Amino acid sequence: MLGLAVIFWSLYMMLSKKVHFHLGGEIALHVGIFDYYFYSSYNTTVRIGIDVSQVAYEGTGVSQFIVNLVEHLVRIDKNNQYILFFSSLRKQFLISNFKFLNKSLPRRQAGQIQNSNFKIKTFKFPPSLLDLLWNRLHILPIEWLIGDVDVFITSDWTEPPTRIAKKATILYDLIVYKYPNETDKKIVETQKRKLRWVKKESKIIFCISEATKRDAMEILGIPENRLRILV
Repeated sequence: MLGLAVIFWSLYMMLSKKVHFHLGGEIALHVGIFDYYFYSSYNTTVRIGIDVSQVAYEGTGVSQFIVNLVEHLVRIDKNNQYILFFSSLRKQFLISNFKFLNKSLPRRQAGQIQNSNFKIKTFKFPPSLLDLLWNRLHILPIEWLIGDVDVFITSDWTEPPTRIAKKATILYDLIVYKYPNETDKKIVETQKRKLRWVKKESKIIFCISEATKRDAMEILGIPENRLRILV
């Protein structure tokens, strides 16, 4: 939960306009503060896009992390708008992965979400095509697919360009650099292509540990002021 507070604070600092984020309840208990309020004399709804394509790979650590992230956002943020991007050629977006989004729906279908401030955009682009378009050619801004957003949080697989949105990403590890001979060649090449764009374009990189942050500085050469630890 403290990690979620880090995300909110970082997104707030990343945006140049005045925004309002309200973090209460469980986060307050975990960080020892009653509430976080970042506000001006008026509230501005922020549109936040998140690539949740990795939830297709159920049972993996990355998939579970994304599910937990979205679940906690649903619980505490009723003000801002979230657009979830999902793409897979063969795998279906299973709303059952996000049970907390539509508990009252009698029938769960792809794209159906009860929460009015959450929307899902599903596509049939295979990962290999998105690797070509986004990691290699770096064309097709994400806004062309999901509409305008203020912030887009990318996956660990592809790094789309944006028109105007500021980008953040989550860095789990750098095994593709540290242990390339023990990792599938396709994974190594794909993630290295993605990370080159992360270094150039991401305003904030969320690291899941102090070790990952240290690797990001030492291996990728990313300045410490762009790195945040989710603990």
